[in-house]
Amino acid sequence: GMENTIGAFEARRKFGQLLEEAFYNKDAFIVQGSGREMAAIVSIDEYRKWQKLAKAMAMQMVREVWARNQDVPVAELEADVD
Repeated sequence: GMENTIGAFEARRKFGQLLEEAFYNKDAFIVQGSGREMAAIVSIDEYRKWQKLAKAMAMQMVREVWARNQDVPVAELEADVD
């Protein structure tokens, strides 16, 4: 799909059309308000893919921190937290 920029007023007028284009064509729309990028309209499939990716990246970071601190005594870790 394509990525397009659209003003908030126009996005409001064409909301149904934008939803269909996001869903069926996998197009993405960056919505601007007052000249600033404020939101995005993307397909639910793309959104779910990003959610999965973010979760996988967070879990990888946790595993890496766990592996680095595996041999550190618990008391030392707790002292770092306090």
